Amino acid sequence: MRKIKFVVIGLMFACHLGCEQEGKTASVEENAPSSVLVPGMNNLFLMSDAQTRSVSPENLTGEKGQGGRISAEKGNAKRAANKHGWKANPYVFIEPGEEKVLADINGSGIINHIWMTPGRNQNDRLRIIRIFWDGEEEPSVEVPVGDFFCNAWGSKNQTNINSLAVCVNPLNGFNSFWQMPFRKQCKITMVNLSDTQTTLYYQVDYTVTGVPKDAAYFHAQFRRVKKVPFKKEYVIVDNIKGRGQYIGTFLSRGTHSKRWWGEGEVQMFIDGDTEYPTINGTGEEDYFLGSYAYKKFFDEGWKNFEYVDYNTPYSGFYEAEHKGGFVGRFGQYRWHIYDPIRFRSDFKIQIQCLGWDDDGNYLPLEDDMSSVAFWYQTEPHAKFPELPPKEVLEVE
Repeated sequence: MRKIKFVVIGLMFACHLGCEQEGKTASVEENAPSSVLVPGMNNLFLMSDAQTRSVSPENLTGEKGQGGRISAEKGNAKRAANKHGWKANPYVFIEPGEEKVLADINGSGIINHIWMTPGRNQNDRLRIIRIFWDGEEEPSVEVPVGDFFCNAWGSKNQTNINSLAVCVNPLNGFNSFWQMPFRKQCKITMVNLSDTQTTLYYQVDYTVTGVPKDAAYFHAQFRRVKKVPFKKEYVIVDNIKGRGQYIGTFLSRGTHSKRWWGEGEVQMFIDGDTEYPTINGTGEEDYFLGSYAYKKFFDEGWKNFEYVDYNTPYSGFYEAEHKGGFVGRFGQYRWHIYDPIRFRSDFKIQIQCLGWDDDGNYLPLEDDMSSVAFWYQTEPHAKFPELPPKEVLEVE
C-alpha cells in the first residue's frame, strides 16, 4: 500500500535584520534573504536572523536589556515592592475615558503573541483594544477586549478557549497568537469607556525582522445589534475594500426562543457579488463546524435542548451559565486558518437570523447578536463604523 505523506508547509517570509540603535529599531528592507519568520512545530529547528523583543509594564519601550528597571519608588506596585525593587511595575492603570498606549514600536517586525489580564469588574465590553499600523490615524483593530478573546458575556460567564489563534486560560488569562506584521510602526492602545479605573497586566511579544511586500495587515472589527430587525440578516462585516483574506469569526448570541435558534445560513459576498453570494452555507452551527443544533442526543425532539460545548483548534461553541434576560447566551468561533476566504476587491459576510416554529417552518428571530470579524488586507482600509454607544456595548 502506497503511503501518502502530508507535509504542512509553514509560513515562510523573506527577512533581513537591520541594525538596532539604542532606544529605537532601524527599519529593515523588504524581500531580503530567506528565513523563517513564523515558527511552527515543523520548522522550530531552523535558525533566523529575527530578534525577539517584548513590551510590558516592566519594559514599556521593549528595548533590549531594559526590563524591570522601574524603581520601587516609581512603580505602580511600590507598596508591595517595598525597597527591594521586586516586581515594581507589573501593571498599568487606565482611568475612565482614557486611551492608554500599551505599545509603540518603531521599525519593521511581527507581533507574535499578546497576553493580558484586565481587572475582573465585568466591564470587558467597555475596554476597547485598538491597533494602528504604520502611522495610520484610523485603527485596523477596534474590538472590546472580551470579544477579541472570544468571551462576550462578562466575567461571570468567562469561558476557557483552547484554539490555535486564541487561548483563554484560568483565571482571566487572555492570549492572542494571530501573527501581525508591520513595516514602519505598530501602536496598540486600550480605551477605558467604563466609570471605574482599569488595572491591566499585559505583554506584547514581537520579532524585529523584515516583512515581504506581499504580507497583508491584520484587521478585526466588532459589531452588535441588541435586536436584529424582523426578517433581516445580521451583518458580521461589510465594506471591506481592497485585497486580502478573511480568516475568522467570533459570534455571540442572546436568544429568546425556547426552540432551535441557529437555522440561518452564513453568506459571503466576494468581489462584486450583489443579490446572491459566492459562498452560502447550510446553517449557523454548520459554519462553526458543528451539526444538528449542537445537541447531545438525536431522540429528544426539537423542543428541549441539552447542548454539548466543544473547544477545538479551529472552531468552538459554548453556552453561558448566567443567562440574564435571555433563554440562552452562546458563543461560537470559527478560524479559517487552512481555508482563508480570498478576495481581490471587496468582501461582506452576513448571517440569517432564523429558527424553527412549532409547525416545522423557518421562524424569523429578533435575537441579540454581536460579532468580531478577523481578516488580513492591504492598506489603506475602509474606515470602520463607529462603535455602538455605551448602553449598547455593555452586557447586562
